[in-house]
Amino acid sequence: MKKVLSILLASAMVLSLAACGGGNSGNQGGQSSGGSQGGSSQGGSSTPAPTDGMDALIEAAKAEGELVVYGSCEEDYLAAACEKFEQMYGIKTTFQRLSTGEVQAKIEEENGNPSADVWFGGTTDPYNVVAAEGLLEPYEAINASHITKDVYKHSDNMWHGIYTGILGFMVNKDELARMNLEAPQDWPDLLKPEYQGLIWLSNYNTAGTAKLVINTMIQKYGHDEGIQYLVDLDKNIEVYTKSGSGPSKNVGTGECVIGIGFLHDGITQILDNGYENIELIIPSSGTSCEIGATAIFKGAAHPNAAKLWIEYALSPDCVNQADEVGSYQFLVLDNAEQPQAAYDFGLDPNNVMDYDFEDATANISTYIEEVMTALASAGANTGDTGRFQTE
Repeated sequence: MKKVLSILLASAMVLSLAACGGGNSGNQGGQSSGGSQGGSSQGGSSTPAPTDGMDALIEAAKAEGELVVYGSCEEDYLAAACEKFEQMYGIKTTFQRLSTGEVQAKIEEENGNPSADVWFGGTTDPYNVVAAEGLLEPYEAINASHITKDVYKHSDNMWHGIYTGILGFMVNKDELARMNLEAPQDWPDLLKPEYQGLIWLSNYNTAGTAKLVINTMIQKYGHDEGIQYLVDLDKNIEVYTKSGSGPSKNVGTGECVIGIGFLHDGITQILDNGYENIELIIPSSGTSCEIGATAIFKGAAHPNAAKLWIEYALSPDCVNQADEVGSYQFLVLDNAEQPQAAYDFGLDPNNVMDYDFEDATANISTYIEEVMTALASAGANTGDTGRFQTE
């Protein structure tokens, strides 16, 4: 039913695909996956098929008997992934859902003595920062052979990609019609005065999505012009949510009229939550995409279970669950089943701008400071946690 609905809805969407580039680009408190909600639809335990070179790793992981996961994807996907890992291997798996910025801050504070073993989901800009700080453990995964492009894997095996998602706009069609406003079609449109107070974005300090927005604007317009764009955009932004998916969750209700974020989060709101009043828009002059990843924390207490998690996360056993629980990202493994809904809505993971990962990795911390300083200098109260949300 969801697939039929997605096709019908896709035909009504206005997606500006021209000139997009063409580059190649826990539950809180540590819930055990066995008692999580929104888990895998497959009940009972299953026995993993023998895999060349992995039998010894499986036995070593089982001997450790435990795994702790920080997840920055949506919680239903995180819970399902952790539950199935526990069922497959009999390893107690606990998880906590945190934004990528929260995970980064936590791991930096713990400095080599992490309270979790692995990181699952969330865009790779924060992953690259902690990798450069020596806080991720390299691992050359057997299943990495199924990753379709080199860009979807860290050059030193600090992280491995599992999915990719396109950055764009989600708008409430009913609210725009009520206000007699047209939907924005490109990044400059968001600066129009008629959109004042209608736009939501995530917090640059807490969300990997917002960090990707910073890097995208600087790479599109240049350093000074990109930061100035974000200062100008701030005049129209009502709320900066803690998590990157925050804007999408409020578009259907009309509390947020225009949300900036990943379009697969908008698909979730349309198909799974029934908000047919949401329209998805790819910026006409081009946009970027995230790479969602998984990684092992340096100093992990359960290193073999952590390595086994990476192998599992790079397998259909894990990633094919995504669209079953409302996560419609494109998968980056050649043996995975792509979510049909993303194609039904006209999304194309290859139709994005070239993204300079090296510049993003080297400079994002500086860019965040520069943006926040520029916003404060322009009069924004960056200490207002009601607007710049951290909870």
